Amino acid sequence: MVYLYIDTNAIKLLCLKKSMLGQYETFFFEKKHEAVLLEKGKPVNSDLLASAIKEALSLTSENAHCEKEVALILPQEAFYFLRAEVPVDIAPSAISSFIRDKAHSVLPVNLNQCLSDYSVQEANNQKIVTLYALNKEYFELYKQSFSLIDLKIQSIIPETLAYFKLFDKTLRKEKKEIIAFITYEKKKISGYLYDSYGLTDANKWTEEIDNNIEDVLKIKAQDHEQKKMKLNRIILSGTGSETIRQDTFTKAVGVWTNPLKRIIPNFLNDYLKMIVVNQNKTFPILNFDVCFGAFVFQQENKSFSLLKNNHKFSQNISPPSLPNIPLSKKEIFIFLGSFLASFLFFIVLSYFKPSVNLNSIFNNQEQKTNITPSPTTAPSPTPTPSIKKEELKLKILNGSGTAGKAGEAKDILSKAGYGEILTGNANNFDYEKTEIQVKKSKKDAVGYLKSDLKEYVADIVSSDLAETEAADAVIIVGKDF
Repeated sequence: MVYLYIDTNAIKLLCLKKSMLGQYETFFFEKKHEAVLLEKGKPVNSDLLASAIKEALSLTSENAHCEKEVALILPQEAFYFLRAEVPVDIAPSAISSFIRDKAHSVLPVNLNQCLSDYSVQEANNQKIVTLYALNKEYFELYKQSFSLIDLKIQSIIPETLAYFKLFDKTLRKEKKEIIAFITYEKKKISGYLYDSYGLTDANKWTEEIDNNIEDVLKIKAQDHEQKKMKLNRIILSGTGSETIRQDTFTKAVGVWTNPLKRIIPNFLNDYLKMIVVNQNKTFPILNFDVCFGAFVFQQENKSFSLLKNNHKFSQNISPPSLPNIPLSKKEIFIFLGSFLASFLFFIVLSYFKPSVNLNSIFNNQEQKTNITPSPTTAPSPTPTPSIKKEELKLKILNGSGTAGKAGEAKDILSKAGYGEILTGNANNFDYEKTEIQVKKSKKDAVGYLKSDLKEYVADIVSSDLAETEAADAVIIVGKDF
């Protein structure tokens, strides 16, 4: 699969070829062109765009050109965007109608003229739906460029969804946050605004800077606070963030800052391990964050597809009708005659009542009621085998603010017999109580963990963990540990 990101004048390409072992041989390429490739998300010239993509493929690797299917990642400005809150108890089948009516009153285009799909996020008795729609005219222009170089668009992913997938696992759904995702390049920063449910503002913020990014972001945070939208966190990506120190940067800006280079090894390491780079190179994750995010998004959100789900919003579907089969007069007379003959036959049959021996019926019934059933023993249920500690995959995150606490918890649980255990930092260090998040399929682990940690934590909060997570259970060490 080729993950291809196209911006105004830039191309980033990540080619992943899956091996028999489930890993991906990786090739990558990026270039900024002098010519404008896209204008507000629309291809300026099909031939020019095709030429730029062909160059990227040919320079990536001699073998990468064999990939024909492309996951196309486009800037947010290419899409119509709608975000709406829907009733929590709304039926899934009614959401598409709700969104269609909302889009009709808000968007400047009819959804029937677009390729569109939506995602649903629910937490804290709130259900938020976000819709992305791409004009079909734009899509035809992209298809034209890709057909010139014999490529097929397999999926279309908005860049903002790819970025959100890079940090959504760090979010606590019960705690609503406002997050700025910032890309820091040479003398330039840009970003989008999110909350715990996803993108909140489709407008991209861009600003030129000299050297001190901290002062720029501090002013930006103050502006948001004046608008009653106080930033809770900044996710910092881009090659410029490589040398950022989290503690000093957070203090200078006044907003808790998570460098993406620290988030990915802790929360997306299973996906990062899949990527194998030739010639002992290191995969430049900060250069290709949007491509990597699109890869993770496609692995975890297979139901989202602008190319396949447009039927959700179709309004002019006629119900199926029975075929109109003409009948001749002869066939009608035969049908009526058969019906009349059958009717008369049943009338005549009703005059012949069979004789019934009531005594024999009552005697047989009495014999049946006097039969004493022999006792039977119900089979004992087969006990369901419990999960084994050594088979559980644990992830321990330090949310206490005291260095070394995750390592202490790891030592305790390792001695208790647990198998694979990874450690790292939580998304912040203000966890007062230790928390346990466990997959529903591994729910027995809650009892194990609480029992093994009861000497160190008085009261542990437990909640469900998404089945898509790599770990079976996540332990966030709080200040009470």
